[in-house]
Amino acid sequence: MSMKPDRVEASRTVDAHFIEDLEPLDADERQAMEAAARHAIAYRGRLADAPAVPQVRPAGLAGRFDAPLPAKGEEALSVIENLVAEASEGLHAHTSPRFFGYVCGGSMPVGAAADFLVTAWGQNSASSWESPSVAAIEQTVCRWCLDLLGLPPDCGVGIVTGATVANIQAIIAARDALLARQGWDVGARGLFGAPEIPVLIGAEAHSAPVAGLRYAGLGIGQALRLETDGEGRVHLAALEAALAGCNGPPLVVLQAGQINTGAFDPFAEAIPMVRERGGWVHVDGAFGLWVHAVPELRGRLAGVDAADSWAVDLHKWLNAPYDSGLCIVRDRAALVDAMTARGAYLPDLGETWEPSDSTLELSRRARGVPSYAILRHLGADGVRAMIARHCALAAYLAETLSAEPGIEILNEIASNQVAIACGNDDLTSRVLERVQTNGKVYPSHGVWRGRRIIRVSIINHATDRDDIDLLADELRTAVRQET
Repeated sequence: MSMKPDRVEASRTVDAHFIEDLEPLDADERQAMEAAARHAIAYRGRLADAPAVPQVRPAGLAGRFDAPLPAKGEEALSVIENLVAEASEGLHAHTSPRFFGYVCGGSMPVGAAADFLVTAWGQNSASSWESPSVAAIEQTVCRWCLDLLGLPPDCGVGIVTGATVANIQAIIAARDALLARQGWDVGARGLFGAPEIPVLIGAEAHSAPVAGLRYAGLGIGQALRLETDGEGRVHLAALEAALAGCNGPPLVVLQAGQINTGAFDPFAEAIPMVRERGGWVHVDGAFGLWVHAVPELRGRLAGVDAADSWAVDLHKWLNAPYDSGLCIVRDRAALVDAMTARGAYLPDLGETWEPSDSTLELSRRARGVPSYAILRHLGADGVRAMIARHCALAAYLAETLSAEPGIEILNEIASNQVAIACGNDDLTSRVLERVQTNGKVYPSHGVWRGRRIIRVSIINHATDRDDIDLLADELRTAVRQET
């Protein structure tokens, strides 16, 4: 049905008025962006003196954000100002140099600044043709990281949300490659009726690769859990016995950086054993793989570069903003075959490495750009110095606390993790609660070898010896007050 002329003219008038009101950036929107930058700078500027814990927990936020969606919108500047006012009390100081919980990187300011640009640029970074600058930047990040980490330069790399997805992708690539060696095409035939893949994984592995096994359809219950030593490292004898019982090429998951102890599996001995069986070794190196970047510490995880795939976070030891990590596969073709989802509407492949061919996502933000900014800002020497400093601070904290009656260090210091116990489980829990409630520092909880622990992760770019001394004082004082 055609529109009457007067209605056409009226429609054009309305449309023209509507478009005129939606200029690319009006005064209100500009003020909102400036306010966001101003508040972000102020937040970072207060971290040195601010509490390391939220002022309110979920119950205290009840009613602030669960109002019905308003029928009419409000000005952008008002939205930002109200958001800051309403959310500030419930923010945890993850970026504080005195936050020692959960292996959280500190989101370096230069990375946060670059991340602001990423959001403003609004690039969908799946295609090098559609977002050429981002693709070039991210390829450089991949190349720089492979060089820093001491891994083969021709590996396939996907920039993903973090080590969880990196583990999942690498395990899927391993699954497909191992089945292909047995003449089974997963892409064409699926998993029903596929040959069995023996899966071996350490008893003290992190939950991320364990979840990856489930997401890849390999089944957690099918995996053989390998016995580990007092630091969480796989026993070579247990690995050898398990390999002897494998009826096909196995997938073996090893660990660079045990979450409680920071320890490393014996890669130099274990990987050749798996290779003899035609297997695939995947390394969960969420934070610990970064130790391989430091020449004087590299021997602690000797042989890790011989694996078939690796998962590593950028938002942990590199201190990139959340969320960013790398899925690294020695055979790039295996990664691309497992991940690519090219459609007819996508640009043809060229010489440029297509970001979407190495990740599960077809639509994603340019999450590699902040890491590029950090790497340029620090340089290779700066990255290595930061990692070495954190490892030295962990050793210093362990030595300091071990002299205190009632405090026990439960791990050898292999990297940046310190596992602390205070007599019995009840006392350990009370000490941790007191320290966290005081809010000057924030270690986190854990369980190691059947005991509750206070877990300290030293990984923030700004953490120095004064912060460690404050942490030690807080722990010592809490122990004395609770006993």
